[in-house]
Amino acid sequence: MILNIRRKLFLGYLAMALLTIVASTYAVGHLRSLNNLAEKMIHQDARLLDLEKKMMDALLAWEGVEKRYLILKDPSLADIFWTRSEDFQSQIEKLKAEALPEQVQNITALATLAKQYAEIFVRETVLVDEDRLDEAAALSSHEGRRVMEKMGLALRALQVQTEKNIDSRMKAINIKALEASHMTIALAVASLLIGMILAAAITFNISRRLRKLEVATGDVAEGNFDREIDIRGEDEICSLAAAFNTMTKRLKVLEAMNIDASPLTGLPGNLAIEQEIRRRLELKKPFSLCHLDLDNFKPFADHYGYAWGSEVIKEVAVILDEGKRIRGEAGDFIGHIGGDDFILITEPARAEGLCGFIVAEFDERVQRFYSEEDRRRGFILAKDRQGRLQEFPLITITISIVSDDGSQYHNPLEMAKMAAEVKNYGKSLAGSKYVHREDMPG
Repeated sequence: MILNIRRKLFLGYLAMALLTIVASTYAVGHLRSLNNLAEKMIHQDARLLDLEKKMMDALLAWEGVEKRYLILKDPSLADIFWTRSEDFQSQIEKLKAEALPEQVQNITALATLAKQYAEIFVRETVLVDEDRLDEAAALSSHEGRRVMEKMGLALRALQVQTEKNIDSRMKAINIKALEASHMTIALAVASLLIGMILAAAITFNISRRLRKLEVATGDVAEGNFDREIDIRGEDEICSLAAAFNTMTKRLKVLEAMNIDASPLTGLPGNLAIEQEIRRRLELKKPFSLCHLDLDNFKPFADHYGYAWGSEVIKEVAVILDEGKRIRGEAGDFIGHIGGDDFILITEPARAEGLCGFIVAEFDERVQRFYSEEDRRRGFILAKDRQGRLQEFPLITITISIVSDDGSQYHNPLEMAKMAAEVKNYGKSLAGSKYVHREDMPG
């Protein structure tokens, strides 16, 4: 066959087309793999790590209740212990549903240890009832402590596994991006040898964008979540870049939320609260901002101690969570401003029912945090700031309700300020109550 110019050009274009097809197939396969790894980090690993950290906090709180029971021998603490036990078991089930295959063994061991810890507590309560306090303390110090340490180690092992999985995915993204970059460059060189400028242009374009992904992936692996890739278009590289940008933003938000969250209740803090109010205002849809505050909490904490006061605050968080599950919906938001102040955001149609549930549950549960004498008396005797002994009422709760659809309040600060004013008015009224903005005089 005579290789004339037309045929040479045809063979040259054919070789270029084949190389282009090979390069595109290779790049698409790697890009899809990178995209899958990025999505798994966003939707699986980050959420799993957050759940494991929350479980570690819950484990410490659980142990704290057991130790306080042995000291105070208060039956209400036993109730709190079993509530913590049920919460911890439910978290184990959530963890089991989302865990990686290699974590199943540790989770099963953790569930077994949690049951053993509960059984040890049952034995402790029997010993306490029989006034064998030394034996109960010994049981807690030896068997209870040993089981608790094993649970802590199991949880830490789960966290390490998850962190290793994140690291391995980040390394895999680096490696795959580097491999795709090298192979694409090699195919580009082959295309250049044939003399096709088009193949060189395409290869250069792909290589340049993959290099951006490679560099950005390295930055994120070092903890720089402010890195954003500017790649425009509609192909797989752009989809990966968009997913990468979404991942970095989400990781940054998760980091900020984790730092901002209340260490006592684990609820979102001020940053998350402000962002949620702003988001609702921008949606221009009606919603209610409920500000919860405890009345007469400081005298209670001064009298019983701030550790016991912290238990009251944690109980309020539990009531809010139960209210959301029983009377609310998944879209409702709960936050902890700090101290004895909380925020609940819901739809106006559910606000009053939720607040009524919270008030009723709080008035019932707060009783068990007082001694029998103080409950019967209906007040506590404590010193005021001048050191004089005075009567202080039992703790009550005040909830202010302020509703808007984005037309009245222009930013979270304005709406939060109004909620605080309504709350201050409500605190002037006796007993536990919820107060609407419209209930204020004038």
